[in-house]
Amino acid sequence: MDDASKSNFVLQQGFRDATVSECGVRYPALMFQPRVIGVVVLAGLLLQAWPLFLVLSAVLWWNVAFPRWSPFDALYNRLIAAPRNLPRLPPAPAPRRFAQGMAGAFALGIAASLFLGWSAAAYVLEGFMVVALSALIFGRFCLGSYIFLLLKGDRTFASRTLPWAGRPDAGASQSPRASA
Repeated sequence: MDDASKSNFVLQQGFRDATVSECGVRYPALMFQPRVIGVVVLAGLLLQAWPLFLVLSAVLWWNVAFPRWSPFDALYNRLIAAPRNLPRLPPAPAPRRFAQGMAGAFALGIAASLFLGWSAAAYVLEGFMVVALSALIFGRFCLGSYIFLLLKGDRTFASRTLPWAGRPDAGASQSPRASA
């Protein structure tokens, strides 16, 4: 995938004023959280451990409620950004928080299903979570952020942030509503 898909991902996450060069730096920072979550989900799938999904849900909901105190962003900022003199990851904008909330809801649903012994429901929810995480990590497409943009009425902008679309603003920082 090319740099346009990285830029589209950053814009889709809610960083609408990011320039092409900023997107190049911000993209790996934004991918830190999904990759960590991917490892946790993989462990949860292998162990079928409801407490793991419950903790993941709680952390994701914490990120939604208190974006300035996101443990994922704090880890990235301390372990990766600071030692390398990279820009710190700011608190998550609304599209990213919405996506975190969706992931938290799925993790809670998986935890509850496993706890209650509802294997079929757990497998279905796990399947949805794996598909969404795979699209995010390997395809640079965040389903939660995309749904947020659609619900906010930014259909044109949302479509232009798809990984296979060209960069939505071709380097200009304009509001998607202004171009619609």
